[in-house]
Amino acid sequence: MKFNTKTIHGGQEHDPATGAVMPPIYQTSTYAQSSPGKHKGYEYSRAANPTRTALENNFASIENGTHGFAFSSGLAAIDCVLKLLNPGDEVIAGDDLYGGTYRMFTRMFEKYGLKFHFVNMEESANVEALMNSNTKLIWIETPTNPLMKIADIDKISKIVKRKDSNVLVAVDNTFATPYLQLPLDLGADIVMHSATKYLGGHSDLVMGALMVKDQQLAEELHFIQFAGGAVAGPQDSFLALRGIKTLHIRMQRHCENGMAIAKYLETHPKIAEVFYPGLESDKSHHIAKKQMKDFGGMVSFKLKEESEAAAFKILESFKVFTLAESLGGVESLVNHPITMTHASIPAKEREKIGITNSLIRLSVGIEDIDDLLADLKRALQ
Repeated sequence: MKFNTKTIHGGQEHDPATGAVMPPIYQTSTYAQSSPGKHKGYEYSRAANPTRTALENNFASIENGTHGFAFSSGLAAIDCVLKLLNPGDEVIAGDDLYGGTYRMFTRMFEKYGLKFHFVNMEESANVEALMNSNTKLIWIETPTNPLMKIADIDKISKIVKRKDSNVLVAVDNTFATPYLQLPLDLGADIVMHSATKYLGGHSDLVMGALMVKDQQLAEELHFIQFAGGAVAGPQDSFLALRGIKTLHIRMQRHCENGMAIAKYLETHPKIAEVFYPGLESDKSHHIAKKQMKDFGGMVSFKLKEESEAAAFKILESFKVFTLAESLGGVESLVNHPITMTHASIPAKEREKIGITNSLIRLSVGIEDIDDLLADLKRALQ
């Protein structure tokens, strides 16, 4: 199947009991057995639930994987990946990460004996330079949150596997979605999503996803999920599956609107810098053009006036864009990273990579572009 068809039909079967076109919401915790240990494939919903299974099969399909896993949140999915590791193992991650990911790495798993290195992955050589015998995981976020940095997934994966084929490469594909890039096809072992965002697409659920191709790796992840219990419920699974059916259509509009907003901001007299990989002026545009189908709906920018007051004045002036956490819904959102999504990252670390008072992040929705541009113009005035 082509991608646009996979979002609707990938991994799906009509309900065997009734022929229902949409998978029913199996709101049940347990399942009848005809004899001890003899059942119809389901015992207890922490292990598996038919609604979640339908979603997980779709997850695998749209990322060209063989196994998908639906978690109670994106962070729960990341937590599962890190539990593949042992004390003393080392992780190399990008220096521009979602604040919740950074918080989990540094304030939770460092206590359990893991060591993290944070580098600019725009230069693949930075990853190779840090690899040693303790390296077990490469954590790539591309485009990054919020500075929209691009890492070359194919190049990094080849470098890593050439040095040590046992080192896992995981990619947070939340910003791009499988509509724009397919990390498993580019050499990654694991793809992670905050399905709360573009996959769900309607700001009405919280969910995480993992997709893999390797059978043994899938079995290990399933055991950790089953033993830890961080599973998505049937209602949220139903909503996510419904959201994915329009992913390709929504992403087309997100990309169109994102590019229009980025081009407008690039010429605005109050803007110092625009972060959007679709702009030819972006330093990583050549990598993004190579590995992405289009460039998405996430745009960040810095004001020339570097002050919190100037940023707040603009943030409080939007009428169509909503000032809120999260991203990837049909509605446009505006965010101030240092006080919202990235507040958990120490100020010194934020400043080092350029997350400053004047940085504003937009999640450009699918509204009429004229209304979005008018709202942005009004706020900047």
